[in-house]
Amino acid sequence: MSLPNAQSPKLSPYWNQLEQLAQQAANWSMREVFRQAPTRQKDFTTSHNGLSLDLSQTQLSDPSLDALITLLYQDQNFEAWRTAMFEGQHINHTEDRAVLHTALRIPRKQTGESTPLPYEDKIKDKIALVHDTLGKMEDFTREIHSPPADKPQITDIVNIGIGGSSLGPEMAYKALRSHHKKGIRVHYVSNVDGHDLYYTLQGLSPENTLFLVASKTFTTQETMANATEARKWLTEALGESAVGEHFAALSTNIEAATNFGISSNRVFPFWDWVGGRFSLWSSIGLSLCLGLGFDKFEELLAGAHDMDKHFYEAPPKENLPVLLALTGIWNRNFMGHSNLAVLPYDQRLERFPAFLQQLDMESNGKFADRNGVCVDYATGPTLYGEPGTNGQHAFYQHLQQSNDITPCEFITIENPDHPYHRHHNTLLKNAAAQALALMNGRTLEEAGGDIYRVFSGNRPSSTLNIKCLTPYHLGQLLALYEHKTSTQGIFWAINSYDQYGVELGKELAKTL
Repeated sequence: MSLPNAQSPKLSPYWNQLEQLAQQAANWSMREVFRQAPTRQKDFTTSHNGLSLDLSQTQLSDPSLDALITLLYQDQNFEAWRTAMFEGQHINHTEDRAVLHTALRIPRKQTGESTPLPYEDKIKDKIALVHDTLGKMEDFTREIHSPPADKPQITDIVNIGIGGSSLGPEMAYKALRSHHKKGIRVHYVSNVDGHDLYYTLQGLSPENTLFLVASKTFTTQETMANATEARKWLTEALGESAVGEHFAALSTNIEAATNFGISSNRVFPFWDWVGGRFSLWSSIGLSLCLGLGFDKFEELLAGAHDMDKHFYEAPPKENLPVLLALTGIWNRNFMGHSNLAVLPYDQRLERFPAFLQQLDMESNGKFADRNGVCVDYATGPTLYGEPGTNGQHAFYQHLQQSNDITPCEFITIENPDHPYHRHHNTLLKNAAAQALALMNGRTLEEAGGDIYRVFSGNRPSSTLNIKCLTPYHLGQLLALYEHKTSTQGIFWAINSYDQYGVELGKELAKTL
């Protein structure tokens, strides 16, 4: 089966229709819209298995949503591209690679409630590799947690990587604080700035420390600089023979890893059909296995697989990734908003905006389409964020009163892991109040004639509510945003899976 054609979305007749609908929406009073449609929140809220997405406080209408869906599914061949991805076709055409992070979370054991999806038979060789590596990761986790009597107890795991080899696992580890394995601490070193490694090593015991070197090629400049210095720190204390017991590698380059001194049975592979920013589900997630327990890692995978099935099977108006993607496209291409703020109202998700910056901006910050033609429409937005309520005291002034309108995606967690219920009620009320302020604003009359206290309103936001932040629900959340990103790439006819923009500066740095 050949890949479907990719064409500019502007060639669709629905593009012009959407531009006209956007002109109308720009003149809306969201207050008035809610007065006239008292069921709007219910009508624009979609739920799936513990997640609920409310799009009522955006300027989407039924006609605009219908036009977006038709353009995506009919003119941009969305279903064919989605199927091609799940089946392992080489949709990353610039690097001639498949994109199969979804294969990383196919369960090792199918239950009556989890039947194989149609595409799985086409990638069974890949699934076998994944399950073999998962078994190896499980055995290694058990060995570290319960070492033989003649081996030291590992208390500290130091993951050395950068980009997707660090951002994803670090974000997930911090998000799942209440699930941390007792007696194990996980640290993440990514920056080539020596302060990052130096301060991490302070207070650690070489005898009780395990280093994970996360680099697909085992040549990443920043990672290998930190790994080499960590090796020196270890061998000065314990000797050269300790490297084999205190290092493991997450890499495809077994020869380079063994030359470094790492035992070959401690090299955990992942593959060129797993992009870095989509890789926390692979052996790159070994720090999560060690820091949470392998059972919790499998729960994370199960949540992501649940979202994969939902994305693959659900119709467009019930499909959370599709709806979130189309909302972003509506705001970016038709309402003319170039930024996006992702605002998790939960301190455990403090690294989630940074994770999304790589996922979204590295994937869709492109100016050339799949045909090698420079596009004449906007692609991925500039994304930033900070947990609430901290962000409210930093940049919400800009969100509420700047001439530049920034759409917001609020994320709330219904049930916390702490006992301070008054705090949590206050937190959720703040999230709801900020969304309401963005939508309603405050008129000059309501401000008592004080221009400085006027808010324009009509500023769009969505709210994603999650029942609780378990490994399962976090897996759903991360896969939801992965599929949102892929869907937008299909709409814009760009390749979301290469990252040549990372390379030029690194090449010049080597020369310098």
